[in-house]
Amino acid sequence: MQVKDVVQLLEEIAPLAYAEDFDNTGLLVGDLDTQVSGILVTLDTLEDVVDEAISEECNLIVSFHPIVFSGLKKLTGKTYVERVVQKAIKHDIAIYAIHTALDNAWNGVNAMICEKLKLTNRKVLLPQKETIKKLTTYVPTANADTVRSALFSVGAGEIGNYTNCSFNTVGSGSFNGNEASNPTVGKKGTINFEEEVQIGITFHKHLEASVVKALFKSHPYEEVAYEITTLENTNQHIGMGMIGAFEKALSEKEFLQMLKVNMNTNCVRHSAFLGKPIHKVVVLGGSGSFAIEAAKRAGADAFVTADLKYHDFFKSENTLFLADIGHYESEQYTKELLVALLNKKITNFAPALPAGRVVLSKTNTNPISYY
Repeated sequence: MQVKDVVQLLEEIAPLAYAEDFDNTGLLVGDLDTQVSGILVTLDTLEDVVDEAISEECNLIVSFHPIVFSGLKKLTGKTYVERVVQKAIKHDIAIYAIHTALDNAWNGVNAMICEKLKLTNRKVLLPQKETIKKLTTYVPTANADTVRSALFSVGAGEIGNYTNCSFNTVGSGSFNGNEASNPTVGKKGTINFEEEVQIGITFHKHLEASVVKALFKSHPYEEVAYEITTLENTNQHIGMGMIGAFEKALSEKEFLQMLKVNMNTNCVRHSAFLGKPIHKVVVLGGSGSFAIEAAKRAGADAFVTADLKYHDFFKSENTLFLADIGHYESEQYTKELLVALLNKKITNFAPALPAGRVVLSKTNTNPISYY
């Protein structure tokens, strides 16, 4: 298995097309063609983590946060970022960061928090816009099944819990090929009419290259007529934050105690008690102050996130109970999620890594301590 094979699996879990524009995701250090001896999964890539990778004989680090976030102008070892990159290069260790691509994934960071809090009836809080595209193409009736099957095979036509979705209209297409043409049907130099099927099919935007390739490979015409448009439809499976509900409402103090136990923290910063039961809860791993208004609009009783500033707590407006559990604490189980997902995918991949070569980092990278 090479680094590029692992990258392919990671981008099936969380396509980089859905990472936020400000982010720096993907392969940050290393060569895609390197043979992988082992994968170390961590929340942050620090010097101690690189040392751990060396000790565990892992030459690929899969990190949630990117060690290189903004541009590096020099590599002199004066900062922790420069030292990490230097050490990784010196020991031929590749570094891949997944960050907001996993934040926006349906089975990503926020789904893991929901699991820990046992929240049900989950929905994405802030669906990402312009993530659904539509292909319209025109195919001779005799070839329609072949083209549809090719498009379905690469993931087109998936809508929620349904697959193989398309809309088909029979009509008549016309064309007149010039002297350089080589028409599959009809004659060049004359106007031809052919019974065709107009196929309309939607797909997720990260699949566009695969969909176009499948279309051209399966379509019989020399010149393929097709259109791709970006839809305004809301994608309920990609976006920031999740809202879910407890089977039985909790009091605010019960809720805080449950947070401390299930999210493994001794400190929860919170807004004023409202004296209301907690039933619907929004979760958003990492810095989530930007979603306070969305949580209120969603009718949530509480919002679990991190990095709230002093004035953010005023935004609760006595309608939403805010709970800041800490940045690290909100994302700490992400590396467990990645190990489980990678192990599941690698099992079905040939040639696979030897068992146990996806390693959960034991290094605590939380930079914050509490006294």
